[in-house]
Amino acid sequence: MDKEIYIIRHGETELNKLGIVQGRGINSDLNDTGRSQAAAFYAMYKDVPFEKVYTSKLKRTHQTVQGFIDAGTPWKQVAGLDELAWGKWEGKPNDDNAMAAFKAIVQAWNDGDYDAHFEGGESPNQVLVRLKEAMDLIKSRKDEKLILICMHGRAMRLLLCLLMNKPLSEMGDFPHQNTTLYKVELTGDEFNIIEFNNTDHLK
Repeated sequence: MDKEIYIIRHGETELNKLGIVQGRGINSDLNDTGRSQAAAFYAMYKDVPFEKVYTSKLKRTHQTVQGFIDAGTPWKQVAGLDELAWGKWEGKPNDDNAMAAFKAIVQAWNDGDYDAHFEGGESPNQVLVRLKEAMDLIKSRKDEKLILICMHGRAMRLLLCLLMNKPLSEMGDFPHQNTTLYKVELTGDEFNIIEFNNTDHLK
């Protein structure tokens, strides 16, 4: 095994609670529940000797792993780990129009149209390009054997498809609650998931 990678989704924000999409363009803070989730994750994993923490550029990821950063774990922000941009729908009320639009775009992705995107937003293929760049960077750091990545729900699903060589139409196979953990091992060029959607720290 060359690397062991803990990949978690950020803690809850108020928009998460309300079912409103954030995306790359909304830089929201954790709410009280999200801070509690982050504290619970830190309490369970604080003794794991991470050599590096990687986050997106969005502060909800920084806040989720702040305990590790404060404890002295080196930290790098990587824009490639940002959430998919949902364009004109970011921050909009979760009404019937929004739900219909999201249902239609997810169906397009499930049908294999990975270039489909909302006006002003990103497609899965566009996000995949920057996720590949981010992972190439992480893989190139040979001295970092044990790392923690904090990122976002939709981008995490796309990343797991990338790592497991699955078509992007299978992104729905990777459920994700706030602060859920996927633990992945890298050996050579092959990734294996050894913990799937683990939320033991929230119990």
